[in-house]
Amino acid sequence: MISKIRLRDFKNFQDARLKVGRFTLVVGTNASGKSNIRDVFRFLHGIGRGYTLAEIIGGRYGVGGQAEWAQMRGAAKEIIRFNQRKFQIDVEFLVRGRPGGYHIAVEKSEQGRGGFRVVAESLHIGWEAIYSSHPGADDPVDAQDDENHLALRMAKTESQKKFGHRLLARPDQPGLSQIGDFKSASRIHKERAQDLLDIFAGIRFLDLVPDLMRKPAFPGQGVLGDSGENLPTVLQAICVDTGQKSVLMEWMRELTPMDVVDFEFPLDPVSGLVQLALKERNGNLVSAYSASDGTLRFLAMLASLLGTPPLGKPPARLYFFEEIDNGIHPTRLRLLLDLIERQTQAEKGNIQVVTTTHSPDLLGMVSDVTFQSTSVVFRPEGSDGAIIARVADLPHAAELRATQGLGKLHAAGWMEDMLVLSDDPVVGSDS
Repeated sequence: MISKIRLRDFKNFQDARLKVGRFTLVVGTNASGKSNIRDVFRFLHGIGRGYTLAEIIGGRYGVGGQAEWAQMRGAAKEIIRFNQRKFQIDVEFLVRGRPGGYHIAVEKSEQGRGGFRVVAESLHIGWEAIYSSHPGADDPVDAQDDENHLALRMAKTESQKKFGHRLLARPDQPGLSQIGDFKSASRIHKERAQDLLDIFAGIRFLDLVPDLMRKPAFPGQGVLGDSGENLPTVLQAICVDTGQKSVLMEWMRELTPMDVVDFEFPLDPVSGLVQLALKERNGNLVSAYSASDGTLRFLAMLASLLGTPPLGKPPARLYFFEEIDNGIHPTRLRLLLDLIERQTQAEKGNIQVVTTTHSPDLLGMVSDVTFQSTSVVFRPEGSDGAIIARVADLPHAAELRATQGLGKLHAAGWMEDMLVLSDDPVVGSDS
């Protein structure tokens, strides 16, 4: 579970911290930098997938030329804030009940492959330092004078008197995803690195497109595509479990005035593909082609949060949605919030959701727990650096939320006004 991210000179963030809770809401005006938060999660996800920096930033293609990973938005050089040489990302996380920290610094490199190189990196879990590129002035690895390698010092073991193993990693790829390839790295060090890689690899980005959710799916496809592809077969797999199917039906009856009593998955007689249809109590079948955009988006979110991954597929740990309220009727926003808050705040739940929103109605309904993980992105006038502030840390935020409602405060621009008036321009960023 990720608990905090610090960004220094990443995109338009000079030095900003995002508190990440079970359910994290991010608000802000257009062009403030909300989408850049998505990009930092994509960067971490690319590390989890074992990609090089060139692939994470510029895109990855398979041996047949097929696109496997889309490049980040904007020009490659714009991943580093204007006129700066490098960006840094610090991640605080919880794994196996222990807190940990990960640091990476990436620099422009005219000589290195891909135009970028890792210049500093470290990982610790609890009080245990797993590895570091700068372990201390008395350690020879502290001098990084070889542009062709990133020297990493592993934590020493009981059999080593002074220093742990020294590893020479490729600088064009985060060392975190290379530790497992070194024979000299201990089993426990590899396991610790893999724990964090699993967290990063478990991030999903859903940008749901109703027209793609309406399309039939090939039988057996159990993974929901990033745009909602394969919705019929994913729902079909969930409905095999009568308990999960019952939960789906409950949410559907709450969501829509349709008297839905069942899902059906007829096969297209020509293509053999699986279609989606909603069965009403009177026997009518309403195909996905006739269902509203909001209904399909809600169904896709249900499929994501309630479903289980197919055998052999890693579970999703964190979902990132942009404008999660898009296409959902205001009267159904409460249902959407209830769904996410129940799934993320369940006693045994291990799912996180991060989303951006412009909706005052949505903000006005958040629970006290979600309020503590709601942040505003703000770019001060005349500045090229955006900041992130936790809304709960703004002056009198709790009292004003109780009397006026967070939605009204958001619609009136109160959050941005407080940041303009504050003596501390990064109020709440350390919380």
